Amino acid sequence: MRKSVAIILLMYVVTQAHAASLVHRIVVNGVINPVAAEYIAQAVERAESEQAEALLIQLDTPGGLMASMHEIMKSIQGARVPVIVYVAPSGARAASAGVFITYSAHIAAMAPATNIGSAHPVFGGNMPGSAQTDTLSGSIMMEKVTNDAIAKIKAVAQSRGRNAEWAEQAIRESANITAEEALKKDVIDYIAATTEDLMTQLDGRMVTLDDNSRHTLRTAAATVITYEMTWRQRLLDIITNPNVAYILMMIGTMGIMFELYNPGSIVPGVAGGIALITGFFALNTLPVDFAGYLLILFAIILFILEIKITSYGILSIGGVVALLIGSIMLFKSPLPELRASLQVVLFMVVIMAAFFLFVIGLALKAQKKRPLTGMEAMVGKTGKVTLPLKPTGTILVHGEYWRARAEDAPLKKGTPVRIVGVDDEHLLLKVRAEDQPA
Repeated sequence: MRKSVAIILLMYVVTQAHAASLVHRIVVNGVINPVAAEYIAQAVERAESEQAEALLIQLDTPGGLMASMHEIMKSIQGARVPVIVYVAPSGARAASAGVFITYSAHIAAMAPATNIGSAHPVFGGNMPGSAQTDTLSGSIMMEKVTNDAIAKIKAVAQSRGRNAEWAEQAIRESANITAEEALKKDVIDYIAATTEDLMTQLDGRMVTLDDNSRHTLRTAAATVITYEMTWRQRLLDIITNPNVAYILMMIGTMGIMFELYNPGSIVPGVAGGIALITGFFALNTLPVDFAGYLLILFAIILFILEIKITSYGILSIGGVVALLIGSIMLFKSPLPELRASLQVVLFMVVIMAAFFLFVIGLALKAQKKRPLTGMEAMVGKTGKVTLPLKPTGTILVHGEYWRARAEDAPLKKGTPVRIVGVDDEHLLLKVRAEDQPA
């Protein structure tokens, strides 16, 4: 009887332990960037502080920035809870940086109809397998980056008991395999159609963490809690999209230029400043080419010079060409997700060109417009001499007395005069008798 009660109590305790276990889940869908690195690092810290059974990272990525990838790998390898990377849903991929992240996980799994591979590092904007830069320094640098990546993934593969040979092929040859092939080659540990299926398969597995502590997973009846990005992270993720960053930079430039041409407008200047700073912040997290920056700046200078120099449109045409080439060169990543699309670039170049031509037109019109205030506004008006001009004196114009100087012969009091110019140095109006030609 006592033995039966003990067995029942033991079963109850085990059942309760399984029911009480929690698995934290996050979804990383897109480019690996600083926002993704922060999101994963926070998830690891949260799982540790709340003593979660494990952290599940559902991954679908084309790759991303190497610096962010390194940060993610350090977060996973230093985690005090088991970290599971699950390439899902069907159709997802773990390419480039995604391979490194998957290898660094304590447990790697993939959904059916997914793939992993193409981890060749890119340098200077070259596609994997394409001709590298002709310079010796570029070739040496590419070799260093490749060897460093191979050494890193081999070390991780050995610590996780995964296929180091295939990992090297993924880097050197951009090898790519399906989930089924990855399971056969010991690249991953499981294939699971759903998260629930994966939790069932993982139940009872012993995981050794990097600090040599061991953890037996209790996931069969675990509650999976999904944590989304914070509003700040979602906002930064949107801003760091290359298309958004490029548009913000262009809008900011237009706002600042409009404010400079029309001082006192305030709103365009403030909005432009915010957009420009935000755009520069976003570009700082992306692989950009400094030459692209310089060409865009040169284009703006050409547009400004068009106002000052009569070039018959040559400067404007040069500005449009420099803006287009600079915009195309600005992003140097081979990944489409890390470049502004050609459609967006062409659209913004047309908008920028139209804006500057509009502003230039306003500036030229303002230069030709007759002054409405000050001494310059008096040119062309008529008045009478009140104090003889010998050659300087005083005239009366529209009820106001002005100091003036006769351009020709001295003029007597009461002589009708016409203002023909301004002497800015002596603050005098230049006048001639009304009956004389101007």
